[in-house]
Amino acid sequence: MVGMGRVYNGETSKPSSSTTSSTAPPAVTTSTSITETVNGTHDFKINGYSLAKGMGIGKYIASDIFMVGGYAWAIYFYPDGKSVEDNSTYVSLFIALASEGTDVRALFELTLLDQSGKGRHKIHSHFGRALESGPYTLKYRGSMWGYKRFFKRTALETSDYLMDDCLQVHCCVGVVRSQTEGPKIYSIPVPPSDIGQHFGQLLESKKGTDVSFVVNGEQFSAHKLVLAARSPVFRAQLFGPMKDQNTNFINVEDIEAPVFKVQCLVFCSILCFVFQLERHLVFFFVFIHVNFL
Repeated sequence: MVGMGRVYNGETSKPSSSTTSSTAPPAVTTSTSITETVNGTHDFKINGYSLAKGMGIGKYIASDIFMVGGYAWAIYFYPDGKSVEDNSTYVSLFIALASEGTDVRALFELTLLDQSGKGRHKIHSHFGRALESGPYTLKYRGSMWGYKRFFKRTALETSDYLMDDCLQVHCCVGVVRSQTEGPKIYSIPVPPSDIGQHFGQLLESKKGTDVSFVVNGEQFSAHKLVLAARSPVFRAQLFGPMKDQNTNFINVEDIEAPVFKVQCLVFCSILCFVFQLERHLVFFFVFIHVNFL
């Protein structure tokens, strides 16, 4: 007889052992890192611009503090500019971290609104464009992002950005947040089963019964499927290849009818029957209450 085998290059094959346990495949786990921004906006209206001029270089008008991404922020407007070297030629505009924080990474957008309705806003933004060095990092409280030379003051005062001695600034902050997510585990509470009670009610109502126990001439109705599900003996007797010819009636011996009836009604207990099957006494249990499943 010619047998088939595997060929090993330069190696002697070792006989396989039937007792060698198969190696289980390695468990595969996954996780996902998600980096995104938590965004928020703030509108800052500056009334009385002409009165704010001359307050001094490096002095500012601050917006109210607003929260984005768990941090406090504020807009600083410098009517005479922030740097002495510019000699009040430009107005300065900044967004500042107003709460405690270390290395807070964020995207910013500062917009001076065109109040003529033409929509020609002056926008400086990190959003919607590629950043060579990534988001801006604010090292500590009071750190700022913005422009010392945001707008030339003489041009601003003759533009549509200044109307009725008022400026309007729109600010957007996007705080960068990173998190790692694994598989989600859902917990669904399962109420206690009451199917046993339902089976008991079904037994008492006699609806759908298709087999009867005969005890001393008295009949007790039951359901073949329930009996077969709970007892291999009943399964063989009612549905097996060697099933009895008459499966509509099952004779029960060595038990009185009143006792059998009480046991059937107390469906939360375990019923024990003694049957004569093929001349052998067979003891088996029928669990009526499904809590024993």
